[in-house]
Amino acid sequence: MRPGFADPVLDAQAAFRAVMEAMARPGRVLRLAAPPAPPPPLAPAAAAALLALADAETPLWTDAPEEARGWIAFHSGAPLLAAPGEAEFLLATAAMPPLGLLRAGSDEAPQEGATLILQVEALRPGAGWRLSGPGIAEEHRLAVCGLPADFPAQWAANAARFPRGVDLVLAAGDALAAFPRTLRIEEGG
Repeated sequence: MRPGFADPVLDAQAAFRAVMEAMARPGRVLRLAAPPAPPPPLAPAAAAALLALADAETPLWTDAPEEARGWIAFHSGAPLLAAPGEAEFLLATAAMPPLGLLRAGSDEAPQEGATLILQVEALRPGAGWRLSGPGIAEEHRLAVCGLPADFPAQWAANAARFPRGVDLVLAAGDALAAFPRTLRIEEGG
């Protein structure tokens, strides 16, 4: 079994702080200083975010292959589910599950909406979509390579459910960025 974090306590805390910083500053790309070295096809940033967020009481869904699923189960203790719509946390390594099928919480308990950790090909700040919303002073730009063509429409539908909805953590290599459900996306120009 491949190891998880080199220093389980300090590295998990650093990864958790990075995810929280990414949520507070949507679309900002952060690099993790000491991510784990998970089995393929897990990206180090995706694995770090998952290990920082999931535990034995958070139902998890992933499309990762068996070796990676075993690594995730061993290091997080999270129960692995067969259906993405039941999970609190999701890790998609290949294709993004449709946002409309994931847990959105309720008006009374919006915090019960799912968090999707999605591996993408690349995160490129300074180009691409114009991002706005809480945590962004005026506007931020981010290009994300590897999302489905209909992602902007799915995101708009997700935002329309507010305060319910899905939060998104994007991971590429050792970098991550977050899209909380309050983020607005406009096509770049």
